[in-house]
Amino acid sequence: MKQIRPLVGGLLTALLFVVMGSAPLMAADPKPVTLKIGNTFASGSASVINDELNAWGKRVNERTKGGVTVQVMGDSLLGSEAEMLESLFMGSLEMSLQSIAFQSTLHPELIIEDLPYMFATREAGYAALDGDYGAAINKIIADSGEIRNLGFIELGFRHLTNNVRPIAKPEDMKGIKLRTTNSDLRRAVFETLGAMTISMGFNELFTALQQKVVDGQETPLTTINSSSLYEVQKYLSLTGHFWTNECVLINEQVWQSLPEEWRAIMMEEMVTAVANVRARIAVEDVTLADVMRQKGMEVNEVDKAAFAEALKPLYDKYEKEVIGKELMDLYRKYAGY
Repeated sequence: MKQIRPLVGGLLTALLFVVMGSAPLMAADPKPVTLKIGNTFASGSASVINDELNAWGKRVNERTKGGVTVQVMGDSLLGSEAEMLESLFMGSLEMSLQSIAFQSTLHPELIIEDLPYMFATREAGYAALDGDYGAAINKIIADSGEIRNLGFIELGFRHLTNNVRPIAKPEDMKGIKLRTTNSDLRRAVFETLGAMTISMGFNELFTALQQKVVDGQETPLTTINSSSLYEVQKYLSLTGHFWTNECVLINEQVWQSLPEEWRAIMMEEMVTAVANVRARIAVEDVTLADVMRQKGMEVNEVDKAAFAEALKPLYDKYEKEVIGKELMDLYRKYAGY
C-alpha cells in the first residue's frame, strides 16, 4: 500500500487539474480566426498587391493548419482609405492597406513619403525601408498603441496621366485639373507646377475622369493597368515623381489576441510577400508602358531633373514645418544622390 498511495495521490491531483481546468498539458487549441484586409486596389491577379496578399493568406492558412483565414477585400468594398483607417482604429476591421503618406492624417511627419523624387533608385528606397528609416516609421505608426505595420508593400513609382496634353516639362502642368489625395504636400507639389488639384478617394476616380470632373490623375503603372484607367485617359507621362509603399496594418488588439506561433508565421510569410511584390513591380515598371501603348495611350518620357529642381524648395519647407530633422536625417542616409 505504501507504494500505491503516491500513485493514487498523483491521480487525484491530475483529476483535480482536469476538473478545475488547470492542467498545463490540457490547454485547448486556439480558435480559428478570419482576418479581413480592406484596400482600394482592384481584386484579382491583375493587381500585383492583391494577388500577392491572397498568396500570403493562403500560405499563412496552410502553415497555421487553418487557424488563420485571410480575406482580401479590394475594390474599396469596405470603404474609402479614410473610412477603412477609422474602422481599423475602432477594431471593426482587422487589417487594412494604407500608404505611409496617407497616415499623415494621424502622424503629420509621415507626409515625408510625398516628397518628390526622394530616392535615386528603388534599391535605395528598399534599403531605407528595410533599415532604420523604416524602423522609425513603424515606431511612429505603433506609438498610439492601436495599430502596427506588418510590412511595406511596394506600390511603385507614380506617373501622370491626363486628357489635355503630354507632360514633358514642368510648365506643361499649368492648368491641368488633377485628382490627388488629401495630402498638403502632394497638393503643394502639383500646385507648385501650376496644376489645379482636386482631392477625392480613389473609389471615385474612374467616374470623375469619365465625366471630366478632373483632367488627370497620378498613380503607378500597375494601378493604371489593373483599374483600367487607360480607358478614360489619353496621355501617360513617365514622371516617376513619387515612390509609394503601402503598409499592411493590423489592429493591435487583434494582433495580440493571436498565438505567438501564428504571429511568427504571419511575419515570416510577409517577408516573402514583400519580396515577391518588389520583384513583380520592378518588371512591370518596365513592361507596362508598352502595354499602355498597345491599349491606346500616348506615352512619353519627361525631363525628371527639371521637375526635381522646380520642387526642391519643398524639402526645406516641410522639414522645418512638419517632418522634422530627425526623420529627414534618417531618410538622407539612404537617398542615393
